[in-house]
Amino acid sequence: MAKTHEIKVERREDEGKGASRRLRHAGSVPAIVYGGDLKPVSIQLNHNEVWTASQHDWFYSSILDLSLNGDVQKVLLRDMQRHPFKQQIMHLDFQRVNDKEAIRTAVPLHFLNQETSPAGKSSEVVIGHELNEVVIECLPAVLPEFIEVDLAKLALGDVIHLSQLKLPKGVEIPELKLGKEHDVAVVTAKHGRVEAESEGEASAEVPAAKVAKDEGDAK
Repeated sequence: MAKTHEIKVERREDEGKGASRRLRHAGSVPAIVYGGDLKPVSIQLNHNEVWTASQHDWFYSSILDLSLNGDVQKVLLRDMQRHPFKQQIMHLDFQRVNDKEAIRTAVPLHFLNQETSPAGKSSEVVIGHELNEVVIECLPAVLPEFIEVDLAKLALGDVIHLSQLKLPKGVEIPELKLGKEHDVAVVTAKHGRVEAESEGEASAEVPAAKVAKDEGDAK
C-alpha cells in the first residue's frame, strides 16, 4: 500500500512576483494546487520543512497530504522551481489526485545487491544504470515510492530490460504498450575493455573530423 506524507500549508492571498518575493524573504515557498473538480488554490509552505522533504525520493513520487487547517487534499508534486545557485526552492506545483482515477508519474529505481553480484565482484565488468527512474501508471492507493531492481544474479553480458522489472500488483509501465522497441535497457553489464575501446574510438573521431574541417577551411 502506498505511504502518504503530511505537509502543512497555508492559504496565500497575495498574488504576483512582488508578493512571492516577500514570501521567500520570510522563509516561505509560494505554491499552487490544481486539478480535480476544484479551482486552483494559491498556498505557501515553510521553506525549511519543504527543503528537508525534497531530499527524499518520496517527495517526488508519493501521494502527499497537504493539510490546510485540518482540510487534507491528496496531491502529487508536478513541478519544482529551484534557485540557479542557492539552496532555495522558488515555487511548487501540486496536482490533486482522485482515488478512483489512475495516475501516471515517474518513480525512482533502487538497485539492490550490485556489489555482491558476479558482475559487481569483477573488476573487468562495468555496470551501467541506463535508467534511474521509470514512468508508471496505477491507482493512487498502490503507488510505490520506488521500484526495486535486484542485481544479485547480474553477470557479464547481461542486460535487464523494462519488461523484466518486478512491479507491484496494479502497477504498469505505459511505455511497454508502444511496442518491443520501447522495451529499453535498464541495466547493462559490459566488459571494461570493450567500454574503454569504444570511448577511445569515439574520442579519436573528433580530431579527425576537426582536421578535415580545418583542411576545408584552409582551401
